[in-house]
Amino acid sequence: MTAPLTLDPARTALVLVDLMDRIVALPLEPRKGTEVLHAAEELAAEFRAAGAPVVLLRVERPSLAEQPPGSGLVAGLRKDGDVEIVKRTIGGFHGTDLDARLRGRGITRLVFGGIATNLGVESTARAAADLGYDLVFVEDAMAALTAAEHEASVRLDFPRLGTVVTAADVHLTRP
Repeated sequence: MTAPLTLDPARTALVLVDLMDRIVALPLEPRKGTEVLHAAEELAAEFRAAGAPVVLLRVERPSLAEQPPGSGLVAGLRKDGDVEIVKRTIGGFHGTDLDARLRGRGITRLVFGGIATNLGVESTARAAADLGYDLVFVEDAMAALTAAEHEASVRLDFPRLGTVVTAADVHLTRP
């Protein structure tokens, strides 16, 4: 992990992946879903206060006529001005307008949190790297089904794609 980062809110967006009731409730490691949610909510509040966009991704399965209970975002997570993207694959870019919406706001850097570290977060981050975004990964705002899966992403994959930090290391300049 690195030293604290000061980020430009005009060029940076927070991307939170799959913070839905049914996913937050899963048995996760190395931290509980409620802990991930708490860290994500604090990050989102800081981004909103600085005028930086908050993007909330959630998955819907295209093969289902009706989504399972708990498929919406956790109550209270989305605030006015946030961007909600419904994805139908593991990652958030394929088949969505996420890239166009970010580029339309002049965003060049993405800060990631969510569940699961090695699935939705990593898949979205890999596509973002391919699209040329600078990436930041907030390790303590993520969890996976096992600690080993989380650690493999955080220790092996994410450092090759961007910068790994803790929530306490993320700071935005104020307008």
